[in-house]
Amino acid sequence: MGLSSRKGIYIPFPQAVPCSYILNMEDCLGNNPIACGKCLEVCEKEAVNYDDQDEIVTREVGVIIVAIGLAVYDPTEMDEYGYTRFSNVITSIEFERLICAGGPTAGNFVRPSDRQPPKRIGFIQCVGSRNPKIGRPYCSNICCMNTIKDTLLLADHYPDVENVVFYQDIRAFGKSFEDMFQRSKEAGTRYIRGLPGDIEEDPQTGNLIVTVENTTSGGMERYELDMLVLSVGVEPPEDLAKISSMLTLTKTSDGFFMESHPKLKPVDAPTRGVYFAGFCEAPKDIKDSVCQAGAAASRGGALLNAGQIQIEAITSRIDEAACKKCGLCAAVCPYAAIIWKKGEAATVIEAACAGCGSCGAACPFGAITMRHFTDDQLIAQVRATLAENPQDKVFVFACSWCSYAGGDMAGISRIQYPSTNRVVRTMCSARVSEEMVLEAFRCGAPVVLVSGCHYADCHYINANRQTVVRVQRLWDKLEKAGVRPERLQLEWISAAEGQKFAQVMWRLEELRKAVTMEEIEQAREALKRKPKKVARQKTAAAAAG
Repeated sequence: MGLSSRKGIYIPFPQAVPCSYILNMEDCLGNNPIACGKCLEVCEKEAVNYDDQDEIVTREVGVIIVAIGLAVYDPTEMDEYGYTRFSNVITSIEFERLICAGGPTAGNFVRPSDRQPPKRIGFIQCVGSRNPKIGRPYCSNICCMNTIKDTLLLADHYPDVENVVFYQDIRAFGKSFEDMFQRSKEAGTRYIRGLPGDIEEDPQTGNLIVTVENTTSGGMERYELDMLVLSVGVEPPEDLAKISSMLTLTKTSDGFFMESHPKLKPVDAPTRGVYFAGFCEAPKDIKDSVCQAGAAASRGGALLNAGQIQIEAITSRIDEAACKKCGLCAAVCPYAAIIWKKGEAATVIEAACAGCGSCGAACPFGAITMRHFTDDQLIAQVRATLAENPQDKVFVFACSWCSYAGGDMAGISRIQYPSTNRVVRTMCSARVSEEMVLEAFRCGAPVVLVSGCHYADCHYINANRQTVVRVQRLWDKLEKAGVRPERLQLEWISAAEGQKFAQVMWRLEELRKAVTMEEIEQAREALKRKPKKVARQKTAAAAAG
């Protein structure tokens, strides 16, 4: 943490795992040419190699467990707390080093400015967490209990120290956490509900004057403290984006990796054979990280020992005779499960296919069959649903994982919404082809909704990007045909958003009432199938191949 110096060869920190030395070549004097070389001389195992070079190692594996850890928030950008201006404002990580017996002061807790033991210490919570202004709206999970632990450490080793904690909410939700919180208060720690708005430094003493609104009492309060500790949050590590690209993983809105299913597959990645452990999936404490690591190892071991793996019967199949070798399916597959070479028919790796249906919707030649979600099955549902009184119905394509589940949530929550909607379930919104939407309008639907997971939270990595492209293309086609584009709606609804599902249904019901019978008939006429469809497909095939 920059609180003391160290040698060119060192152990990163006490109790490091593995407990091996690191040679920092930027500080070492024994390279090009060798000016020192003492560590090489005394190493009995001959583990020091000044000439070692970086290399790329290739391994063929059956399972990958992603456990890349976390990064600690740097409070430099939040300088309202004086971190870069006042030497006695430190982070919670720097606090840990100062109070540690193996730290730079050998466990003698002092403040940085004058090396004197502090008597009054303040802790500010949620620095770099729960703050949408800096792009970190999430709770970092560990900060509250880390501060409570620190106050107990001070109470044990320095009982004369006064501790004040400034907080928004104390989140002590784990086993025995509430007990620790109560022990901290009983030890004399004061908890002030409110974050400081102004911090000044006394130039004579180096003390910090903190002004805060106590939201419990409703009054402004001032505290003079010897030291201020910023309880910094955590954030995704820098290499998360690179790992995401390498393993075709998706991220949630807070920047962490998204699991395949939050309840049924909490350690599985959307990419099969990849599992999560620790902070890369979400902020969590040591206990939860260890539990998740054990679960990931168990899931990976089960896969490796299976011999054969089972897949859901919703994968795609390609008819080689009908395939025109255009490669569109391979381009839109988020799992790289389709192999295609120019001039050759595409093939599907069934073990890698997740059944999102993006390829089936993209194929203009009908060469791809999505088992149990075939084009004929979905078109038949459209026609059957709109066979009678279509003008009284709002037609909805809903993805299985989120928007369809959001409708279920609205139902079990007894949230009222219009009964005019008719929902057809698809595995992913990307399964909805242009032809399915156009067929709904031909059958007299006044309004069509295509709905799926939130744009950044697709359960099929990034398949819903294809949904956006397809709907935008449909809006252009509808406009050219004289059909109001707003009659086709696109919405992102999560499984937990029953309230939003109901709101969308109420809004679409108002839109349905505004669509006249003349508009419906005009759309039917304008979107009629053109004759010589086969000829058009042959022309498209010739252009593509």
